Amino acid sequence: MDSPHITNNEYVQGCDYHWKPDRSSSQTLYHQIADEIERRISYGEFPPGSLLPSERKLAEQLGVNRSTVILAYEELRALGIIESRTGSGTRVSKNKWEATPKHTPNWHRYVEGGQFLPNLSYLRRIREALQKDSSLIDFASGELSSQLSPGKEISTQMKENPFTEYLGYDNPQGFTPLREELVSYLSRYRNVQTTDSSILITSGSQQSLYLITQCLLAPGDAVAIEDPSYCYSLPMFQSAGLRLFRLPVSNNGIDPEDIRALYKKHRIKMIFINPTFQNPTGICLDPTRRAQLLDVASELGLPIVEDDPFSLTSYDGKPPLPLKSLDQLGSVVYIGSFSKIAASGLRVGWMVAPHSVVERLADARQQMDFGLSVVPQKIAAQFLHSDNFLPHLERLRMHLQYRRDLLVEALQKELPNELSFTVPQGGLHLWCKINPDVNDNQLFEEALRRGVVFVPGSVYGSDSGYIRFTFARPKEEEITLGVTKFAAALKAVLT
Repeated sequence: MDSPHITNNEYVQGCDYHWKPDRSSSQTLYHQIADEIERRISYGEFPPGSLLPSERKLAEQLGVNRSTVILAYEELRALGIIESRTGSGTRVSKNKWEATPKHTPNWHRYVEGGQFLPNLSYLRRIREALQKDSSLIDFASGELSSQLSPGKEISTQMKENPFTEYLGYDNPQGFTPLREELVSYLSRYRNVQTTDSSILITSGSQQSLYLITQCLLAPGDAVAIEDPSYCYSLPMFQSAGLRLFRLPVSNNGIDPEDIRALYKKHRIKMIFINPTFQNPTGICLDPTRRAQLLDVASELGLPIVEDDPFSLTSYDGKPPLPLKSLDQLGSVVYIGSFSKIAASGLRVGWMVAPHSVVERLADARQQMDFGLSVVPQKIAAQFLHSDNFLPHLERLRMHLQYRRDLLVEALQKELPNELSFTVPQGGLHLWCKINPDVNDNQLFEEALRRGVVFVPGSVYGSDSGYIRFTFARPKEEEITLGVTKFAAALKAVLT
């Protein structure tokens, strides 16, 4: 191959590909092929101007589809590494590779590298579909619709109370008036007694979880989470190198004795639980089991992270007491959020924890962003203090229950035998089991094609054949139509 008598054309065309792409790799085949060709070019094996194999020939040599090679070549063309001309084939770029080769960074290597994993493919697919087509009926997004948010109240409040404070860096624990207001809020609505020095303001529940996984745990640590669980949809746990072990959720919630077994076998270091209107199942942990859970955790010296975003949506206005309200030993880190009861766009959440934990996490968060914007924190504080907050909660519960009933009625009418579910008494979600065997991906894509989107249960760690419908996001008039579209999609893939 080093012979000077071999031309550029012969050089590449005569070079057999002994290398093959690794089909077990998480990297796509076409990215592997593009990387290999770029590597050979950079090593001088394929000189500037040399002719590369045709798409068909290279596909045959590598044992892949021609479309895969087409994608690889497109990637390299986009980087300016190769160029194609009709009638002349595909060649290594002469302008790109001069006497001293100059490289454009291979950004997809960086994108696929690093320790922080991307969102699950279904969640990315849902986001892309909703951005592309605003007419989709959205049973997937876990947030309140504009019809349920207190937009008018907050707008009026902002006009009557213009922001005049200095817009500088604030206390790393969060806006002091908001933390003081949360002390009253938590005592009144959740029977949680705390002080403002034990509260950390975050940008929502997910930032609270991120700070905990990054700062209080170490790679290799074992943690217990519910099964199914919203935590499964957050790759931040895997990004932190944590080992996840399941606590099956029944109609009464988790069995605390399962924690004892996991501790004995895996030495779990922390428990993550969403005990009230659990996401995705809507189940509430039985009161007796709540007491048992605290007993087991205190016996083993395990901290509990209690995520409680949905409790105030309880349709009868009487949600179960949180674990934190029963916690006498300081074992529970309590997480809440404004997102599920008012406005997700404000990006305001909170964490109640021992002061030493709050200081540690506040320091870490300050390294990330120097703290949250004071403006939404002030809006949240004013709204919690205002006379509008309780009437908003009452309207929210009423409308959520109405939407739930619309969804349940439509499903019972359209799919009386195909789906089974337990009707939730609070929260935003309905968790359904599909009784016939069905391919999750086929159902998801068929539903998208018909104009409706939902979250497959596998996103939350469940086996195939489960789905989560969120009834807080679509408009009320869309719910029945959305179920009709979903039913048609399910029947289509079952035939």
